[in-house]
Amino acid sequence: MRIRIVGAGAMGRGIAQWAASAGHTVELGDVRPEAVTEALEFVTSMLDRAVAKGRTTPADRDAAVARLVALAEPWAEGPDVELAIEAVREDLETKAEVFGKLERALPASTVFATNTSSLSVTRIAATLQDPSRLAGLHFFNPVPLMRIVEVVPGAATHPEIPVLLTELVEGCGHRAVTVADTPGFLVNHAGRGLVTEALALLEESVAGPGEIDRIARDVLGLRMGPFELMDLTGLDVTAAVIDSIWRGFRYEDRLRPSFLTPNRVVAGLHGRKTGRGWYAYGDGVSGPAPESAVTGDADRPVFPASAGRPETASYEEELTASLEAAGVRVERGAGPSAEAVVLVPVWGTPVSAAVAEGGLPRERTFGVEVLPSAGRRRVLAVTAASDPVAARDARAVLSRAGGGDEPYGVSVVRDTAGSVAQRLLSSVVAVGCSIAERSLAAPADIDLAVTTGLGYPAGPLAWGERIGAVRMLALQRALHTSTGDPRHRPTRWITERAALGLAVTDPGTSPADCLG
Repeated sequence: MRIRIVGAGAMGRGIAQWAASAGHTVELGDVRPEAVTEALEFVTSMLDRAVAKGRTTPADRDAAVARLVALAEPWAEGPDVELAIEAVREDLETKAEVFGKLERALPASTVFATNTSSLSVTRIAATLQDPSRLAGLHFFNPVPLMRIVEVVPGAATHPEIPVLLTELVEGCGHRAVTVADTPGFLVNHAGRGLVTEALALLEESVAGPGEIDRIARDVLGLRMGPFELMDLTGLDVTAAVIDSIWRGFRYEDRLRPSFLTPNRVVAGLHGRKTGRGWYAYGDGVSGPAPESAVTGDADRPVFPASAGRPETASYEEELTASLEAAGVRVERGAGPSAEAVVLVPVWGTPVSAAVAEGGLPRERTFGVEVLPSAGRRRVLAVTAASDPVAARDARAVLSRAGGGDEPYGVSVVRDTAGSVAQRLLSSVVAVGCSIAERSLAAPADIDLAVTTGLGYPAGPLAWGERIGAVRMLALQRALHTSTGDPRHRPTRWITERAALGLAVTDPGTSPADCLG
């Protein structure tokens, strides 16, 4: 296939490398001719690096370079061009101008694709004489390494075009997911679950950025915490995406932005690129500060209070066993002694509620996370009535009860409904399920796009299935009841599957399936 790419920036040159390496002839054009020269030099250097690392052969490198064609004029006549991909800045007028000129330069049979990440594909297409020839083809940076592409039909896109683009993408070694033309498409939409809930936790002073990031990594298994991710992406970019998707979905509560971000953006606290964001960078400093040392009396007795809920039963057994294996004095019976610290497993509810309902000693009762930890970390929740000395002792005991030679890290957070990890997980699953219940993408595509595009250990629906629909519904209901915040309301997708005994990942039967 002969492909023309307009825009020789980071995305354009990445797409050029990807397509040329897969055997396609690639024309690269830009309004700045020097940008084309720089882009081709960059692509060549990347192919040279691939040869040096043994990822490609010198012959394949030479063949790929030979398939790159520099255009002196991006609107040059191109009778043989089958696909034109626009990769210019995110501005509707600019993109409309590009496609208007391409319409005049290229045959009517040429398929048009926009690499927009935030603009409506339908609105871009509406500026053309023939809107049916355009679809979205959203790549992620760096294109050769991010092996996922969103294929986005507009409202008027000819039905054959998404099929053609999917075949192209998968023929070049990437995975294609077809998604609806909605704000954020799929990956950016699904990613809001993590960052919006992390910001909400920070708003409520449940924990600071460093602690939330440690819990996200060590409990949930994410490669990067939400605040580290915002610093890497740039808070200016992240905040704009959050606001755009929230407005696009008509102020959906699940996607509600935080009041914390606007002032930070105005102040230039964008992250790595400005030297300071949620964390400081430069001069030997990078990312979160080291975790505070564990102090306190690790020999203090512990009373593991039973929550009496099936959602926490397995954790209660595991916690008691690990405490006893570490030589901790574990008390049993109707209630704790006057010396013991009380550990309450929580699932969607605050520790303060357990104190009130169970008549537990408020100064010595703490919450503990029940989600299985992906790393060596436990989480201790303290209430407004907690005794600091007892809290330090409880932290020391939990650290000792890690098992093995190396103690667990123990994060200390403010009491909240559920826990930090449960709220982050519930939000990720809820946003993914809301995408599925709106039929914006198929369940399998949602999970594929999120694991590939965002690097999560599991897609949101698969993650929900790990917990189970019934247990997930109990978490969402408890969070909603405890907080009264509509952002936590149970999703229809989870509620229905819990009632019917279906897997969270099961697309289920649709009306169309019943029409023969």
